[in-house]
Amino acid sequence: MGVLVTAIGVLYGQIFKIEIREYLPYLAAGFFSWGLISSLVNEGCQTFIGAENFIKQLNAPLSTHAYRVVWSNLLTAMHTVWVFVAVALVFSVEVRWSWLLAVPAIALILLNGLWVALLLGLLSARFRDIPMIVGSIVQVLFFMTPIFWQVDMLPGRTMFLDGNPFYHFVTIVRSPLLGQVPAFEHWIVILAVTSVGWILTLLAYTACRWRIAYWV
Repeated sequence: MGVLVTAIGVLYGQIFKIEIREYLPYLAAGFFSWGLISSLVNEGCQTFIGAENFIKQLNAPLSTHAYRVVWSNLLTAMHTVWVFVAVALVFSVEVRWSWLLAVPAIALILLNGLWVALLLGLLSARFRDIPMIVGSIVQVLFFMTPIFWQVDMLPGRTMFLDGNPFYHFVTIVRSPLLGQVPAFEHWIVILAVTSVGWILTLLAYTACRWRIAYWV
């Protein structure tokens, strides 16, 4: 990630005519949050498929495998966050109290990652094309989400961004790391996504969890 952030930062900083002192911290924080979110979604599809042998041989709660996906991605994120820390030190990013807001933001992402792992894991066990479809959608959303481009580069297109939940999740992590407080609307959207996601997941998981062992 360090090589990727440096390469893209130098290149796109010149293309977008943005000072590298401003652009690299923005990019590093964006890649950190996007890496956690996208890996939770992509690996969530493999929750039960990847645990086939354990499911067939061990009498353990199926939710254990979803917790494993979330925990492993959290550990990976804690390693990659040092890329942002290094960039922040090099470019003297000021440490502010807003950094503390990144903690509940990451917690919300993990909470959503848990229902994503359960729901997509269940669907992927039944329909094996789901992981490829989800992977393609995530790849497209990477370019549609302001990771390496900035929101003010898309004036008058707020509806385009507001309808993208990935934008809100990335923002509530990146903004605190850059010394800003995320707008209240981002938290509202994320709480709505969390509530709806968990309701759908509990309904689907309660109805179909006993079939997972047969599907894998």
